[in-house]
Amino acid sequence: MTATAGKFATYEDLFDLPDNVVGEIIHGQLITHPRPAPKHAVASSAIGDELISPFHKGRGGPGGWWILFEPELHLGPHILVPELAGWRRERMPDMPDIAYFTLPPDWVCEVLSPGTARGDRADKMPIYAAREIPFLWLVDPVLRTLEVFMLHEGHWLLECVYKEDEQVSAAPFNAISFPLADLWC
Repeated sequence: MTATAGKFATYEDLFDLPDNVVGEIIHGQLITHPRPAPKHAVASSAIGDELISPFHKGRGGPGGWWILFEPELHLGPHILVPELAGWRRERMPDMPDIAYFTLPPDWVCEVLSPGTARGDRADKMPIYAAREIPFLWLVDPVLRTLEVFMLHEGHWLLECVYKEDEQVSAAPFNAISFPLADLWC
């Protein structure tokens, strides 16, 4: 992640970024990084594939969720773009009519890359905790791991680490299981 120094970033600063760049505003700073590399994109797409049918659509699972790729989250002064996020429909029955979300999700998934891992852990995880997002997954396609965190009294607790080709059954989506190996290319 790179930050531009000097002034506090505004929402309008995001509009000036090229299409091949993802921009976020964290602690008033514009943070940019390139679109994901193939391993990163495969992992993100595979997780979405595993969760959307049973949870978003209710096919082969309980339904009751909105699962979205790269939603723009406006969390207080921060603008974040996780790879995936999910809202229980009981909390957000309808999609907002604006291009971003102010209601914190119930689950966030960040796919780590060498350029984003430090910021995802050191900057974004505390913001997610402060906004009381109950579940966080960190996927590392290089290490081939999935770390599952649950929020407890304002702090992240590491519930489980899945690796390589283990079968995943993780909160809040433990109504299904899937092979972690499907995330790797």
